[in-house]
Amino acid sequence: MGVEIKRFGSLPDGREVHAYTLTQGPLTVTISDYGCRVLSLIAPDRDGKPGDVVLGHNTLEEYLGKNFQGATIGRFGNRIGGARFTVDGQEYTLNKNDGENSLHGGPGGFHQALWTAQVQEGEEPSVAFTLESPDGEEGFPGTLKTTVTYQLDNQGGLQITYQAVSDKKTPYNPTNHSFFNLSGDPAKDVLGTQLTINAQRVTAVSDDLIPTGELRHVADGPLDFRSPKPLGQDMFAQDHLIQLCQGFDHNFCPEGAGYRKIAQAYEPDSGRVMEVFTDMPGVQLYTFNIPEPGLTGKDGKPMGPHTAFCLETQFYPDSVHHENFPGGWLEKDVEFTSKTTYQFSVQ
Repeated sequence: MGVEIKRFGSLPDGREVHAYTLTQGPLTVTISDYGCRVLSLIAPDRDGKPGDVVLGHNTLEEYLGKNFQGATIGRFGNRIGGARFTVDGQEYTLNKNDGENSLHGGPGGFHQALWTAQVQEGEEPSVAFTLESPDGEEGFPGTLKTTVTYQLDNQGGLQITYQAVSDKKTPYNPTNHSFFNLSGDPAKDVLGTQLTINAQRVTAVSDDLIPTGELRHVADGPLDFRSPKPLGQDMFAQDHLIQLCQGFDHNFCPEGAGYRKIAQAYEPDSGRVMEVFTDMPGVQLYTFNIPEPGLTGKDGKPMGPHTAFCLETQFYPDSVHHENFPGGWLEKDVEFTSKTTYQFSVQ
């Protein structure tokens, strides 16, 4: 299968940005080297009609700035409390972009970078994007070299493989921030999407979404997704954090270890199913609760609340401050690798 490359625009400094389109069977994905981000993902519904299941924008200009949609997040996905941490007795201070905290690698994180692309055509086409983050960027120690590879497999899956190495110990928590709407209609809310997450616990957090260290059981509460239920069933539950966030913005702790299935979403009207496989220990469910004012989608209409959901595979938020949390650190000269797959089918 081929890979189509098109110009997607120019950055303010004149560097050209491109869009790479991969096709394998019924799936077509387009990724940009700006932010190493998914621009669109075309998948058929139960009647075979193709539809774009990822929210986004038509122009590069709409992605510039703090827009995380579809992007590769780094160096550290989610939040670092107080925008600071300590390594071997030395404190490092990060740029704050979420109150007193650092969010998604800071304002100049990976979502803002122009990556270098290498195309691999064939039966399972892929594009590998590479980036070198210099020592001190956004306050993080170490020169970090990372590669993120997007590949369409012959099982209906979009595989995302993360690889990285640093010359100093540094926090590292990569993820992808695609906003999914399995209806294929960006104006339709996702309240009817049935979600399953194989997790008995979530990370308890304070009001600024920084973990307290407690792993809280979900049994019989609004965060219990161990059996399929519509997102809208408990999205407005009388729960302090749900009310504060105006929807879900929670890190779940899926059962098991290694590469395994952790979640499944099903959209009854379209029949689309998305299964999530990963070797990461956590996944953030976010339901696009409060869109930034002025954001418009590919249809030219304002983006509405709860018109997408994210399942961001990750280490737990703020893991640099919690010894009982798994991972979140990249040791000096030790290569990191991780894989997440979003697999599509219909029923």
